[in-house]
Amino acid sequence: MVQTRGGRLYTGITTDPERRFKEHCDGGNLGARFFRTDPAYAMVFVEPQLNRSIASKREAALKKLTRQKKLQLVEAYSASNANS
Repeated sequence: MVQTRGGRLYTGITTDPERRFKEHCDGGNLGARFFRTDPAYAMVFVEPQLNRSIASKREAALKKLTRQKKLQLVEAYSASNANS
């Protein structure tokens, strides 16, 4: 999940989160259209999956969550990475 400068959350899948985040930040044709009006600011949630099929299903489930539930995931992710 990527947070925009305006605080919105974007959910997507990729095999290389760091590369994809950089593409979103750089703008141009490689970044998602979502970021054209509100630039990418921070990668706030990453969840590895075994394969693309599972990743796509998880992405769909995450997109259905309310903003509050997504923020809870982000908070738990941040807390677990702070303790690492």
